[in-house]
Amino acid sequence: MTNKSNTFKKKQKKDTKIIAFYLPQFHEVQENNKWWGKGFTEWSNTKKAKPLFNNHYQPREPYRDFYYDLTNPGVREWQANLAKKYGIYGFCYYHYWFKGRRLLERPFNEVLASGKPDFPFCLSWANEPWTRNWNGGSRAILMPQNYGDKKDWKEHFNYLIKAFKDDRYICVGNKPLFVIYRPELIPNLINMMDYWDKLAKQQGLEGIYFVQTFNGFRPLAPINRFDAAVEFEPHFTLAHGRNNNFWRKIKGFSGEKKFIDYDRIWESILNRNTFQHKKLFLGAFNDWDNTARMQASGTIYHGASPTKFKSYLSRQIYRAKNVYDSEFLFINAWNEWAEGAYLEPDKRYKYCYLEAVSDALKINN
Repeated sequence: MTNKSNTFKKKQKKDTKIIAFYLPQFHEVQENNKWWGKGFTEWSNTKKAKPLFNNHYQPREPYRDFYYDLTNPGVREWQANLAKKYGIYGFCYYHYWFKGRRLLERPFNEVLASGKPDFPFCLSWANEPWTRNWNGGSRAILMPQNYGDKKDWKEHFNYLIKAFKDDRYICVGNKPLFVIYRPELIPNLINMMDYWDKLAKQQGLEGIYFVQTFNGFRPLAPINRFDAAVEFEPHFTLAHGRNNNFWRKIKGFSGEKKFIDYDRIWESILNRNTFQHKKLFLGAFNDWDNTARMQASGTIYHGASPTKFKSYLSRQIYRAKNVYDSEFLFINAWNEWAEGAYLEPDKRYKYCYLEAVSDALKINN
């Protein structure tokens, strides 16, 4: 007879959950009307995109011409139901805060106020200045970023705590998960984080689970105060991967335009060792092409397909679960239509990218 006291079971690894970054710029706001023209939304750039060379996949058009408005609660319900159906665990909404001034806040505010959709979420503070060149640079600043002092930090926290206490908010060990996109830009970062952590505990939470974004900006190094880091792909690997042989010349294009090889960047993602950190959430992307925003100066990752994405994502989920023991994997993105990074159905592939996510999860879970 087996002695049960001497029988040990191997610890079961938790399944990795998919979180998709979520862009709220699909509704009209007065600032965008002023800067870009009346009626501007993310669809404005998407609709005017033109192919730059033979077989260039532009414009990207939503399936059945569903150019939605995120102020419609039915749209948000549709998104959540679709994401849930194909295995997406939650959304990571971009959060825009400029020393008390918010942008694009209405959809998320309505999600909080209404309690719908019943779908997990967290926030990523996209703490860059808004510029005319769309990439966080310093040229032609439309909305500057100013972090203020303790008084301003408290005002910001008082807004965030409403989200943190929501039952749908994604937590790690009873701490709300909060991503900061460019922490290196915040002058008194550690003091601000310590203060927020203190305020969170006063509100009955165990603290805040701070996540640093590993992105494409240089220099980049882990900040010890953070509990974890998330890889923002493909930018992180393009900037910090060891293989720099990503670029290919576009045939038939007048000038020096190049594209990034989709397969090579993914192989680099899957085969490199990343920065060491206490905890790492791996990243993924299904496609990227921001020429809808940037025209000929945009960056194109060429060669993407749902079949390839399924294969690469499956391998990345395996790494997240079995190598890094990561509870979450972040995909860029749910709905970045003007950057060609979206899982929502379009006219060419319909639901194939969502099916690829579902299949990749089934392979690993």
